[in-house]
Amino acid sequence: MKNNYTIKYLPSFSEDLNSILYYMKYSLKDKELAKNFYNEVKKKIELRLLNPESFEVYRKTIDGKYNWYRIYFNNYTIFYTIKDYTMEVSRIIYSKRNLKDLL
Repeated sequence: MKNNYTIKYLPSFSEDLNSILYYMKYSLKDKELAKNFYNEVKKKIELRLLNPESFEVYRKTIDGKYNWYRIYFNNYTIFYTIKDYTMEVSRIIYSKRNLKDLL
């Protein structure tokens, strides 16, 4: 059976990821770490695309129409929703932060 899901990266996800990568490249001065982190995040998301709704629901979105799902990666949590056949990736947040207040 063919998978018909697509990925849409929301601006909030891009901002989060860019901040993380910036910190790795310029504060930690480790460009290789940033490159590897980016590649692994992309792989994790693409792997989830195979069956994005088969995982535990984190909670409903604010409007209650959609479910939040999460992907754990190292010390980060990636959040996404499914709208029609689009996996909308919306945030990547350091897992020790108060996640409920940030969504």
